[in-house]
Amino acid sequence: MSDIIFNITNDQYQTLSESERYLLEYIYKNMEYIPNMSIVKLSEEANVSTATIVRLMKKIGHAGFTSFKYDIRDKLNSPNDVETIDEIDTEIKHAIKKNEDEVMNTIQILNRGTIEDAIQKIYDAEKIYIFARGFSEMIANEMTVKLQLLGKNCEMHDDPNIIRVISRKLREKELAIFISLNGETQELVEACKNFKIKSVSTITLTAGVDSTLAKLSEITFLGYKGSQSFFPDYEVRSRLPLQVISRILLDAYVIRMC
Repeated sequence: MSDIIFNITNDQYQTLSESERYLLEYIYKNMEYIPNMSIVKLSEEANVSTATIVRLMKKIGHAGFTSFKYDIRDKLNSPNDVETIDEIDTEIKHAIKKNEDEVMNTIQILNRGTIEDAIQKIYDAEKIYIFARGFSEMIANEMTVKLQLLGKNCEMHDDPNIIRVISRKLREKELAIFISLNGETQELVEACKNFKIKSVSTITLTAGVDSTLAKLSEITFLGYKGSQSFFPDYEVRSRLPLQVISRILLDAYVIRMC
């Protein structure tokens, strides 16, 4: 079995560094535990770097540590190990499916007319202000840079006090874009109310279907947000639906106007 897993000749063995030889011996002596170890755990237990593990895996004919673990699992044919790894695989597949659902469902509910209206608003705006808080700021920054590259006068703000001040100063020919996952961020809602009073056009990207921002905004793009969060104790839910909307909107803008 070791000859099959450790696919290495004597000449190749001589090229291994001292730490790689030590690691090879450690793995051989602890073969039965390897299928349940992560690369980080093996690094700690064998007292070698993860880089050493990766280099050794390639030298003994494996794409990486995970494929090596699976090979050992298959050779050992341990029911307990198979069950543990299969359970991990299922959970990862579920995470992938969750992201796929958010992307596909978001795309399906996008409205062509809404996209066209937003494109025209962006094109006609003398200046564009993008407002976001928390993790949504990353999407806002990306949109700001892209719009600037397209020649638009655009700036992004995430400070609550600045957002409130600017919301009282925008003019009718300017445009405000809000990016908010739940659509209830207090300073964004307050700003949107001010813009509505002043007849300033607003576009909102949100996953909050019945949110205050969605109802107040002149143009609203809704994203599909999955119910499950892998960080239930923290407000760090996926912004993937908003990322998808922002990219489609700006790609469509380039197609229509550039």
